[in-house]
Amino acid sequence: MFALLNEIGIIEQLMRNRFEALRPAGLRLAHFVLLNHLARTGDGKNPVSIARALQLAKGAITNTLQRLEERGLVSVLPDPADARGKRVWLTQEGRAARDAVVVEIATRFADVAQAMPPERCQAVLPDLQHLRRHLDRFRKPGDADET
Repeated sequence: MFALLNEIGIIEQLMRNRFEALRPAGLRLAHFVLLNHLARTGDGKNPVSIARALQLAKGAITNTLQRLEERGLVSVLPDPADARGKRVWLTQEGRAARDAVVVEIATRFADVAQAMPPERCQAVLPDLQHLRRHLDRFRKPGDADET
């Protein structure tokens, strides 16, 4: 088990460093992760639920949201159900930026795709998804949003 988790951690670090060096669409990885989360799970989330899902401090999410809002990639608006709260929506520009990064990653990381062709990805993906779902079940209470 340690060897598996160690490999996953090393792969994550290598890909994180590579992403940061390339900075597709001028985005930091934290910015892309947040845009991707909203694209995958839906708009209208509150910052606290985003922080929980991404397992980050609320302050880190607030900072990231401010930077993305300044670039016109998200809209942070009052929560219609609770005027004290906020909700986050991807703008058209934010969705386009996220989609452009996905395409750019496929292009700029072509060597990774050659090392792991689709059939190998499909073979390993179910086991990795199973492991992620298992780990999701052991989050702290309130951290139930799936990443």
